[in-house]
Amino acid sequence: MYFNDFSLAFVVISMVLWYFLQSYAYFKLFEKAGKPRWIGFVPFYNYYIHIELVGRPKWWVLLLFMPVVNFFVALTIHLDLYKSYGKFTYVHQVLGVALWPIYTLYMALSNSEYKGKATEIPKVQKALPQEWMEAIVFAVFAATFIRWVYMEAYVIPTSSMESNLLVGDFLFVSKAEYGPRTPKTPLQLPLTHAKIWGTDMPSYLSFIQLPHLRLPSFGKVERNDVVVFNYPVDDHYNSNGSVYHPMDLKTHYIKRCVAIPGDIIEVKSGQVYINGELGKNPEIIQFSYRIDSKQQLPERFFDDHKIREHQSNGAISMVQMTPETAKIIEGFDFIQAVTKMESTQGSTDPGIFPNGQYFSWSRDFFGPLEIPYRGMKLTLDELSLAKYGSTISNYEGWDSVEIDVDKLKIDGELVTEYTFNRDYYFMMGDNRHNSADSRYWGFVPEDYIVGEASFIWMSFETNASGFNKIRWNRLLQGIK
Repeated sequence: MYFNDFSLAFVVISMVLWYFLQSYAYFKLFEKAGKPRWIGFVPFYNYYIHIELVGRPKWWVLLLFMPVVNFFVALTIHLDLYKSYGKFTYVHQVLGVALWPIYTLYMALSNSEYKGKATEIPKVQKALPQEWMEAIVFAVFAATFIRWVYMEAYVIPTSSMESNLLVGDFLFVSKAEYGPRTPKTPLQLPLTHAKIWGTDMPSYLSFIQLPHLRLPSFGKVERNDVVVFNYPVDDHYNSNGSVYHPMDLKTHYIKRCVAIPGDIIEVKSGQVYINGELGKNPEIIQFSYRIDSKQQLPERFFDDHKIREHQSNGAISMVQMTPETAKIIEGFDFIQAVTKMESTQGSTDPGIFPNGQYFSWSRDFFGPLEIPYRGMKLTLDELSLAKYGSTISNYEGWDSVEIDVDKLKIDGELVTEYTFNRDYYFMMGDNRHNSADSRYWGFVPEDYIVGEASFIWMSFETNASGFNKIRWNRLLQGIK
């Protein structure tokens, strides 16, 4: 669910209510601290006074306008605020984080008193074990909360998005952009995914599973977004012994969204077309090429042209590279030919989606195929079930789906027309000839979307050592 799924009136009322709760809390708290209480309702100035009251540098107000940094600054000064008003305990901190701004208003209306700047209040002496335990528990809680609501770190494990994203890139992924999801399995070790670190033991108990909900967000998945999602296919990647992981604990994948609900996608000679028009390509896109040279190419040749994936057999090299690099290499006098390894139109790739028995599609010649959307009506016959039957069966949430060539039974009842109840997306890797993506395993349901890849915060070259292992030019690089 997204903010723009609601009416404008609902959104405006919600934002006004949120602003009023926070401002009224400031109104009461500033009065207790001897500050003009009307400042509580003045945008930005109220944060300036807030920072002054807790004793942090006043220039911190500028940090509130910096993405990512602003979240941690806001968290710090709000915890300081509780301390300045005598709320020192671990319980107050947890409630303040989880229920802000409601808990802040509660504190303002209570008999709390301003004790002075949080940075100058002497630290309450506690037994060392208690102090360490509270610090660890709060740190785990805060990290879990941030990871769920705001952002999470991921690492690129495969080359399917090269050369935009490289193996060894560490990313921050924004969950606020598309809306955080409520956990399906609440009984889970904090800061884990599907397994306990370093083991194959599941990190969760599955006997309690809650309905999946998505909190409101400020945006939707758009074409060309780089998206992290749960790999939708139940296979060995998502296996937990004899059963499969719950939806929100399935393996994470990262791809580029090339088509959104309602789009008609088609691929011709490796080029994506959306609704009959040429689709927008990533800034860097790669394909497979064969290089025929007069002699075996040295490793330095591939390094100089930033070709990371290559295999050579004498004078023949199979590589992944951009069309621009291919043109440059083609011009060298020691190169005999550079050939793009493109599928033949009319041929069928093994494992192609949706059904190779009906559709002679491949990675380079695919579609046309309409992306299902919530409310899309489908007249059921052999061809439509060949296209969409697996999607209805796997992701629409029915207890029982039976497909028999041209017939569909849902929960035992024969249906002749079907209306989708979810939105779906079509994902592809930027390394178009070396990517397991929607061309092979199908659509990504809306509830499998995790977040948008925001920026690279660290990057390591696996084959290097020492300081050369860090790709300094990729640090803090945005993702396009």
